[in-house]
Amino acid sequence: MNEDKKQSKIFVARQPIFDSNKNIYGYELLFRNGLENFFDQSQSLDYASFKVLMDSFLIFDFKELTRGKRAFLNFTGKVLLSELAYTFTTDSIVVELLENIIPDEEIIAACKKLKSKGYIIALDDFQYHPDYKPLIDLTDIIKIDFIATQGIERRKVIEKSGEKRIKFLAEKVETIDEYNQGLQMGYSYFQGYYFSKPVILSGKDVPSYKVNLLQILKELQEPESSITRLEKIIERDVSLSYKLLRFINSAAFGMINDIRSIRQALVILGIYEFKKWMSMVLLSQLGSDKPDELIINSLIRAHFCELTAEGMGQKSKKSDYFLMGLFSLIDAFLDRPISDIMADLPIPLEIKQAIENKAGIPGQVLQLIINYEQSKWDKVSELCSTLGLDEHNVLNHYLKSIKWANDIGK
Repeated sequence: MNEDKKQSKIFVARQPIFDSNKNIYGYELLFRNGLENFFDQSQSLDYASFKVLMDSFLIFDFKELTRGKRAFLNFTGKVLLSELAYTFTTDSIVVELLENIIPDEEIIAACKKLKSKGYIIALDDFQYHPDYKPLIDLTDIIKIDFIATQGIERRKVIEKSGEKRIKFLAEKVETIDEYNQGLQMGYSYFQGYYFSKPVILSGKDVPSYKVNLLQILKELQEPESSITRLEKIIERDVSLSYKLLRFINSAAFGMINDIRSIRQALVILGIYEFKKWMSMVLLSQLGSDKPDELIINSLIRAHFCELTAEGMGQKSKKSDYFLMGLFSLIDAFLDRPISDIMADLPIPLEIKQAIENKAGIPGQVLQLIINYEQSKWDKVSELCSTLGLDEHNVLNHYLKSIKWANDIGK
């Protein structure tokens, strides 16, 4: 058995946690705990928790993964008592205690020590029981599963805690209605995929300036696009000129000297990279009234799909795959049915069908990143096998995409 086959599968995804204003408060880091070959799925929660913490500290770029926000990391009782939390600074993590922790004297003492040092403590999948009162007294955040807890129970659990200082986090929030309900009930933080599911408003149209951007993107799909033609398009728009120069001088390119002319920026970028940039400008304009995380996630998907296309030997189509990832959440940007948007969007038919119906090989690539984001590792493995992809390369693509999106956003 070679060394590659002996290595553990180490995967990481992240799920954003929003505050009540839809700003990012932190990310829960979601790791793959199952190991291949000599380790089986029967490994304990203690082992899984320990491995998550060590991997995030030793293997991954922690600050890159979290964009400098707090990371919610799961702790079992045994791992809590190991004091591994002190490896991380107080402002970098939330110590999230799993629901199976027994609040005995040792656990309470460990939590008191964490609190004295300034760490934030959260309780996961909380269901009230009087035995947990000593632990509740030390807790800063309580997470409530909005799938397991329905209706009025979502409010009652706040009332039962009896602690006004505690902030409540609604997790597995899948729709904007659930988000609004949680907000009205007094929840402070929200976790889930509600932002990717739009509110469909009948008759809502795209504002005229956004239509202009769509027309520019359509022109860029023409094969005879030239640097001179693109230069004229940009120079007619002060905002685009400013954004292009800011982009080319961003951390993503690492230029030694400042780039100060539109033509120079276009020559350095080339037609392909300019099309990518123009598409990102369009998306940022469409999402001007949406959470920043929606744009960041779209950028991550775009670069991931682009890298995956290259990895599958489809380098000639990587531009299409980039657009697929970039526009895969566009219904959430426009609050319109995806079928209506695809009818107007000037991108290849194959990519439209992949976005709308997850059709064909592009659709499978899109499914791959969606399942990866949600840490559905069995489905990720299945899709990797179908597409002929190495799972470790998929991880590398995901991490590179996070870094790329973060650099673009700086």
